[in-house]
Amino acid sequence: MKKLWAVLATIALAIIVPAALLAWGPDRPTYTIENPADHVTFNSITNNPAIGDERNFMQVREANANNNTYADQINLTVGREYVVFMYYHNNASSSLNASGTGVANGAYVRAEIPAVVANGGSATQAVGYVGATNANPTQVWDDIAFTNNTGGDIALRYVPGSATIHSHGSVNGATLSDNIITTGTAIGYNSLNGVLPGCEEYAGYVTFRVQADQPNFTVSKQVRASGTENWNETAAVNPGDSVDFLVTYKNTGTTRQNDVVVSDVLPTGMTYIADSTYVVNSTNPNGLRVSNNIVTNGGINIGDYDAGAAAYVKFSARVATNDSLPKCGSNSLNNVSTVRTNNGSKTDDAVVTVNRVCEEDDKEDMPKELPQTGIGEDVAGLFGLGAVATSLNYYRLSRKANKR
Repeated sequence: MKKLWAVLATIALAIIVPAALLAWGPDRPTYTIENPADHVTFNSITNNPAIGDERNFMQVREANANNNTYADQINLTVGREYVVFMYYHNNASSSLNASGTGVANGAYVRAEIPAVVANGGSATQAVGYVGATNANPTQVWDDIAFTNNTGGDIALRYVPGSATIHSHGSVNGATLSDNIITTGTAIGYNSLNGVLPGCEEYAGYVTFRVQADQPNFTVSKQVRASGTENWNETAAVNPGDSVDFLVTYKNTGTTRQNDVVVSDVLPTGMTYIADSTYVVNSTNPNGLRVSNNIVTNGGINIGDYDAGAAAYVKFSARVATNDSLPKCGSNSLNNVSTVRTNNGSKTDDAVVTVNRVCEEDDKEDMPKELPQTGIGEDVAGLFGLGAVATSLNYYRLSRKANKR
């Protein structure tokens, strides 16, 4: 019993704050330890020596922090767990217990935890409820707030099996139902039957955990000429050569990603080499040949990946022959791969450069007209149009001779 009060006293040091700064409800009559209620009501005493103002009964701290760090608001860090604290106290006078007037029936606790805490902006609230079927008011509530400045949205996950009741009674240390975050779960003193006598000695608190998850992943695409070793973002090859592509997927978030799909779109001037697709991951460290669907039918499903896991997909393609390349001169064939997860999709590309050699047309490579400035004007003026025509004919004959 002393240990329980010691814990509550430590928490009280952290959470006693001016009532004007807090959000609780509904508005209700308040009481004191010296003058408790004459009926069943919850968390309405304002001078509880263990907790302070009972209307502020919900708090949160990081799981690895001390009890004296409990607060009404906390900034989330991806991957960490947080402990949520909810105090309960039937404020009816103990003198009413014998007649049953002061005993709460159907007593319960419940919490509403946000599924997502958006990046930036205003704080996101979680709300805790305590009540009983014969309480007045039937239930009371308090809230806490989560903030997020990580650069991306955070998914807040309840940790199954983490809800525990702390009491002076026989229920101390019992695990509560996970329904605490849905329909609510019964509390009590001698058993979790919803029966809770009035008075401070029957009070207690509930704790449970939530985890800050942030799904994320990376995708990178590399290429090499077949038969070489080094992977790069670009590769220069000759017409008709084959190349290998490598798609790397990494789960860099804190959540499992199921049914990850990899697909590829080959550019004009490149064709897939059948049966060339292999997947390497923790299940297949030596590589597993998979279907050709990476370039058809929406891609290939490469399985499920826990946080920190990775997969590598390798496949090959052949560059078109010289005359089948899209254009004369340098061609940049941009190959794009896409990775789709239950948390969105990302793409990356790799570029193959290849040169197409085209025969030049036998065109007259000569100037269309003589220069109109400088010494050219003087020559035309001195020798007349006949001299200019002779000069042009000589130029034409000399060019054809050079081409032979």
